[in-house]
Amino acid sequence: MCDYSLEMYGTRPAREGERYVTTRFRSGTIGLAVPGTQDTPICVQCDTRLRLEGIPADVQRRLRVGAIEEASFVRLDKGPWHDGVRFGNGAEASLQELSAGVGVVVTSLLGNVPHFWELIATR
Repeated sequence: MCDYSLEMYGTRPAREGERYVTTRFRSGTIGLAVPGTQDTPICVQCDTRLRLEGIPADVQRRLRVGAIEEASFVRLDKGPWHDGVRFGNGAEASLQELSAGVGVVVTSLLGNVPHFWELIATR
């Protein structure tokens, strides 16, 4: 999913293992992009697993997270922006709240996460 304010751009889906950075696009919205580019927002499916790197100190204090954290990509139902992350401690933040410049690595795409019954079958 990409925030509605990024729909005016040509987007592409996230790829497992790729590195992105939170980027402020010309529309003013912060989304994900390949480092050094600002022309193609990266769309991420809900529940995709991410590693965030370089989380700003003020965000760390407010959300009680570290500089590097594992998180899931989520759709937020509150506020004007809907692209967000949920950390292991349950705290949620929009990409806007994280600010530009946070590194993001896709560690597992939604489609690559084993289902419960698949895990049971391998035991």
